[in-house]
Amino acid sequence: MVSSSSNVGNRAGGCTCTCTKQDFLPEESFRTWHNYFNALSNTITRLKDRLFARSLDTFELQVMRAQSGNQMKKNLTWWDLIWFGLGAVLGAGVFVLTGEAARNYAGPAVLISYLISGISALLSVLCYSEFAVELPVAGGSFAYLRVELGDFIAYIAAGNILFEYIVSGAGVARSWTSYFATLCNHKPNDFRIYAPVLATNYNYLDPIAVAVSIVICIGACWSTKGSSRFNSIATIVHLVVLSFIVIAGLTKANTANYAPFGISGVLKASAMLFFAYVGFDGVATLGEEVKNPGRDIPIGLIGSMSITIVIYCLLAATLNLMQPYAQIDVDAPFTIAFEAVGMNWAKYIVAFGALKGMTTVLLANIIGQARYFTHIGRSHMAPPILASINAKTGTPIIATVVMTLANSIVGFFTSLDVLSNLLSISTLFIFSLIALALLVRRYYASGETSDSDRNKLVGFLVVIVGSSIGSAVYSAAGNGGWIGYAVTVPIWFLSTLGLQLTIKKAKKPKLWGVPALPWLPSASIFVNVFIMGSIDVASFIRFGIWTLVLLFYYLFVALHASYDAANELKSQASSSTTTATNLEAGVTT
Repeated sequence: MVSSSSNVGNRAGGCTCTCTKQDFLPEESFRTWHNYFNALSNTITRLKDRLFARSLDTFELQVMRAQSGNQMKKNLTWWDLIWFGLGAVLGAGVFVLTGEAARNYAGPAVLISYLISGISALLSVLCYSEFAVELPVAGGSFAYLRVELGDFIAYIAAGNILFEYIVSGAGVARSWTSYFATLCNHKPNDFRIYAPVLATNYNYLDPIAVAVSIVICIGACWSTKGSSRFNSIATIVHLVVLSFIVIAGLTKANTANYAPFGISGVLKASAMLFFAYVGFDGVATLGEEVKNPGRDIPIGLIGSMSITIVIYCLLAATLNLMQPYAQIDVDAPFTIAFEAVGMNWAKYIVAFGALKGMTTVLLANIIGQARYFTHIGRSHMAPPILASINAKTGTPIIATVVMTLANSIVGFFTSLDVLSNLLSISTLFIFSLIALALLVRRYYASGETSDSDRNKLVGFLVVIVGSSIGSAVYSAAGNGGWIGYAVTVPIWFLSTLGLQLTIKKAKKPKLWGVPALPWLPSASIFVNVFIMGSIDVASFIRFGIWTLVLLFYYLFVALHASYDAANELKSQASSSTTTATNLEAGVTT
């Protein structure tokens, strides 16, 4: 098979603006119809090969990176990552979710809910940090899962998180229009174009959302360092606004507004508020652009999440000291709270803060999307043209433009009501897989771990996941009480203890590792799966439908493209004594 590396290199250098079939399907299986039908006839054989194929660290770090033609520029530090982390997470969610969680579920104890959901998010951050230090590549969770759980699991996970990124980006872009209209004393749809010929929920066209996405795209393409500087300045402004809310709000505080609330409501609110912390995983995709991954990534990821937890708790406390929880507005809690205490002018500062927050979230969203897609393109599970890195800017311009186009199309037509109903299990699903993969990474090494330890590891992991699912199902059933948890939680505890006491660790982290292994990754699995139990049925249906779409594309395109690409890279590597150790493993677990 003819390598597509040269084509990717030309694209990366910007030598041509034309696209050919070679850019999208250069693999042997797609050169002729005869080849394609022959590939389809071998689907089962190829599926078995790819289903159990696991990559190697060195392969992801060297061979996969080389597929982009050029390298990303290493110009980010822990300081940049902290601001990217804050910019990615501190969006509009806190301005909306806090009101509903406080009024309907937790009351003043929403502060505790924010703390619980923040700790659960921090567990995922710890797992991501170890992987990002060991594998500082643009693929983020896709690359981590390829190494530990194999190609197929990585593909399903990546497909879902990319879909979630598109929905999130479109939703943030439309929210930007809504808050901008509020800032201008207009209703959200005043700045949209009504198209009566289109179906309901798709008939308010949003050119502002598209324009904002394009502007952010240009910035993301031009320079990662430049984007980082803009993000830092914008986030500093955002922190000033949030500080204003806390300080100005506390001047109107009334401690009588705090009252006790049931623990079940606190947990329900914490599940809802978890989504206010989502976004940090995109920071992990910046690994290739970090100067000192071993130092900068843990400081950046853990530091930004710790700061976020403190800020959210302060905001929640302030809101509940300003108003009795029963009077908190669900849709615009901070705006109405300031109006209620006679500070009507403050709502403009709140709207401006939300607007700024959505801008940085959109920037981090597009940057993360593009880097995920870049690494997926390197594996040929997506068109390899998406893997190209521009020689001048050191950024994945093509992937950035493609993802911006997808965001813009969805954001232009689709109402916020529809997008909000697409809050998905995808993110929690991937967080759980990352924690699971970390346990596999630490306790299993091909050719070193005994069959007995391998079988025990599989058994303990199955019980850990099973007990987590049992707790989630019990919670979702709404039976109340503690009897169900008295069964599932001890089972989880004992299986984690058994993993710690009976299986020898196979690997140690080279630079930085998650402490208290296996407890923290196991707790991350439990918490993430438990939170899934509070998500609406529509999200599970969406997850199932989209996964079927991914499977269809995988069986007819991605499987054969990645199979050919893997074989080509194996033959290239085996012919070179300097890269012979970097072969993709293809090892069954």
